[in-house]
Amino acid sequence: MNVLFIARATLYSGYGGDTVQVLSTAKYLRKLGVIVDIRLCNETIDYKPYNLIHFFNITRPADALYHVRKSGKPYVVSTIFVDYSEYHQYQNKGIYSLLWKIFPGDKMEYLKTIARWLKNGESVISREYIFKGHRNAVRQLAKGASLLLPNSESEYQRFVKAYNIERPCRVIYNGVDPEIFSQENINLPEKRDSNTVLCVARIEGKKNQLNLIKALNNTEFNVILIGKPAPNHLAYYNECREVAAPNIRFLGFLPLDQLIKHYRQAKVHILPSWNETTGLSSLEAAWYGCNIVITDKGDTEEYFGGDAFYCDPADPESIHSAVQKAAFVAHNDNLKNKIISKYNWQAAANSTLEAYKKVV
Repeated sequence: MNVLFIARATLYSGYGGDTVQVLSTAKYLRKLGVIVDIRLCNETIDYKPYNLIHFFNITRPADALYHVRKSGKPYVVSTIFVDYSEYHQYQNKGIYSLLWKIFPGDKMEYLKTIARWLKNGESVISREYIFKGHRNAVRQLAKGASLLLPNSESEYQRFVKAYNIERPCRVIYNGVDPEIFSQENINLPEKRDSNTVLCVARIEGKKNQLNLIKALNNTEFNVILIGKPAPNHLAYYNECREVAAPNIRFLGFLPLDQLIKHYRQAKVHILPSWNETTGLSSLEAAWYGCNIVITDKGDTEEYFGGDAFYCDPADPESIHSAVQKAAFVAHNDNLKNKIISKYNWQAAANSTLEAYKKVV
């Protein structure tokens, strides 16, 4: 089977969770004998060799509709449907926040797409998007898909509610890389520093490091932030640096071997985002024995259930309280057992291939 992955133009330059999903899914599909080519949406593509196309990020329909029309191929969509409207309306500042209040939801997403075109040179490949508008374009992309591939049942239900459309779907759970995060190499330390709190994420408003800093500033916790500023979020990063007390450290981007050392040493990993479909770094941290604090917004409960501590990203006191609880309880292996059986890229590839066979 020959499959074409088409992803956003900034897949590699703006590294994010969807980058991990695209690369990891392709890696493990290839191990199953599937021929997978990854192309960016702004490339010229010969569609003839492929049995079907796999798109990512349904909220970026301008990246996909052109290829749908041009190729005439059946396609599936990994929805990766994240809703940051609460963050944009209530936590963003200045003109951007005002625009979100004037142009909520899909209208603002439309303006963002046009702005990326004008400011960053991200071409609007699907010109029909300009005339249809964002909401109609998302609905059209969903209607034409043979299958939607959300990362959880919760994500699918949120999408159905937001766009008033139901389509055939198959849930593909995200996870960790079983070759890297292997049982044989884990050798976890018997004791950890209960005061060490780790947060691994790009530094941007959506990931909410600023409220994390406000929650844990000048406390007993040593907070380590790992990740580089997201593109166009330097002002937010600088504000985080200015507000941070001496117990907050910024380590920037770290290669995986160094990152794993921190996963092994920290007692708590926190991701207090405004919305998460999964929280990949939280799964990685859980594998290495961290207790998990994660946002209560999005689809996190379907993944973590009762094996994590939840916080309200809008409330620094809620963040502080959740970290305190997580820091002083023993770790259990329930979540790690779920990762072994369910939340890993091999399992994701197996489910994805079954979806492809249903389509083809």
